Amino acid sequence: MLLYLLLPQLVFCSSSVLQQSVNPLDILASVSNMSVDWVGYGYAALITSGGIIGYMKAGSVPSLAAGLLFGGLAGCGAYQISNDPKNVWVSLATSGGLTGIMGKRFYSSRKFMPAGLMAGASLLMVGKLSLALLQKPVASQ
Repeated sequence: MLLYLLLPQLVFCSSSVLQQSVNPLDILASVSNMSVDWVGYGYAALITSGGIIGYMKAGSVPSLAAGLLFGGLAGCGAYQISNDPKNVWVSLATSGGLTGIMGKRFYSSRKFMPAGLMAGASLLMVGKLSLALLQKPVASQ
């Protein structure tokens, strides 16, 4: 299982690490320094699973398409944040768009599932990403 998690990161790691290091475990050290956006990946999984569940329960093809589209965009954004913590624009646009869309649906229907849950989760993601943008960079020593 650990190999499946590390394999994509090992493939994308820079070749200079492979050429300079003598110890094969140095590759794992460079991979472990990368901070993974687990919250972003969880958010992407929530969006995608919501679209799939909407399709399975109600046969809603637009729900499936929107879930896969926005879930894919959120996953892409989480991947970008994992590589560069300041590159939040795809995630911010995705969660901001979903906050507006699902917030409007929640306001008109007053039903928590699914519109209220997605609007709340998206609003929390907008807050998390906004805080990441507003933080001052830490000076490296």
